[in-house]
Amino acid sequence: MEFRKNDILTLDIEDCGVDGEGIGKADGFTVFVKDAVIGDRIKAKIIKAKKNYGYGRLMEVITPSPYRVKPACSIARQCGGCQLQALSYEQQLKFKEKKVRGHLERIGGFQNLDMETIMGMEDPYHYRNKAQFPVGKNKDGKIITGFYAGRTHSIIDNRECILGVKQNKEVLDRVIGHMEKYHVQPYDEATGKGLVRHIMIRYGFHTDEMMVCLILNGDKIPAEKALVESLCEIPEMTSITINVNKKRNNVILGDQLRLLWGQSYITDSIGDISYQISPLSFFQVNPIQTEKLYGKALEYAGLTGNETVWDLYCGIGTISLFLAQKAKFVRGVEIVPQAIDNARENAKLNGIENVEFFVGKAEEVLPREYEKNGVYADVIVVDPPRKGCDEVLLNTILKMKPERVVYVSCDSATLARDLKVLCAEDYELVRVSTTDMFPQGVHVETVCLLSKKCPV
Repeated sequence: MEFRKNDILTLDIEDCGVDGEGIGKADGFTVFVKDAVIGDRIKAKIIKAKKNYGYGRLMEVITPSPYRVKPACSIARQCGGCQLQALSYEQQLKFKEKKVRGHLERIGGFQNLDMETIMGMEDPYHYRNKAQFPVGKNKDGKIITGFYAGRTHSIIDNRECILGVKQNKEVLDRVIGHMEKYHVQPYDEATGKGLVRHIMIRYGFHTDEMMVCLILNGDKIPAEKALVESLCEIPEMTSITINVNKKRNNVILGDQLRLLWGQSYITDSIGDISYQISPLSFFQVNPIQTEKLYGKALEYAGLTGNETVWDLYCGIGTISLFLAQKAKFVRGVEIVPQAIDNARENAKLNGIENVEFFVGKAEEVLPREYEKNGVYADVIVVDPPRKGCDEVLLNTILKMKPERVVYVSCDSATLARDLKVLCAEDYELVRVSTTDMFPQGVHVETVCLLSKKCPV
């Protein structure tokens, strides 16, 4: 039977796709349905049809799944941020474990994996230490802020995201109130006019320090002094900055920063290590789970105090400084110069001297240092972006032959691809652990331990 756009189908949702969408079949025709949950019986409207599969819109839940729950957020379905809120948290964790296992089996070719139980959260809400709120206008011309609807740049008005800290709302209320009082216009992507593009808020979970950074299509905001006075009434306020981004693109932050009040950074800690975090710094958004994740990476590294470690894609030195507590020496590599500046400052802040940081691409720095300067490593830790590791870097790791490789990944598909290369001859996958860094969303962090194969 041929199915076409706008057809209405009754589906039993039997599986879940990697992006959290429900999967059902009708006469062999597979349909992916956003917001459907495994175990649901639904009515779906076909919005896009291919030969053997299509995409549907959830029209009605005929019989709800036993795993279906009422989303804690009233606009969860419209907003693009939480793909799994209608799924019980227990099942969210199972979905993420299955996702990682599936990628490792199908892409990596690893079978009969003995994965450790996923590390979830006791309270899977209000865990984000950072939020970036776009600012715009609704159809009535009222200034709004919130989050983009899925796959769009239409703002869903929401100042009380249940994933963020509760203090976010007071910041947003004060900034929007200031804009209304002084007739400050939000940025309009269509015309390139208007001033306020985004409001970024960062919060230190262990220090209660708060940062507000206004991203502007200009150099200053009217009545800056009044805005600062208003924001400083919030007890946790520590840093107020302006970031200038006059480019017409989808990149949130520009390169130019100006301090309005307080420090140019906030401080927070992971375990015993303190970090200075600037508006441009990459810092894991879930500090509670980050400590578990990095603790697992440190455990897998198996450090005794005699090892030389390379930490690739090191950011502001978060993992590097964790490792330095147990290693003889750690060398970190990161492409972003400001991040390396932060890493060096963070090392000083913690009195850690057995570290060295390099600015550059990991796939350029490590081969250069290995081939020209003869550096070696007992352990190599990689924590790449979603695209995974460069082929040149993987080949260099294989040439250097460290005893152990610890791979921290935010994308299990590229993780599986890279592990297949590393484990083709010299290494074996020994341990796999997953951490739920993003409850209510589909992403999951994975840590893998590779050890050199024993000679036969």
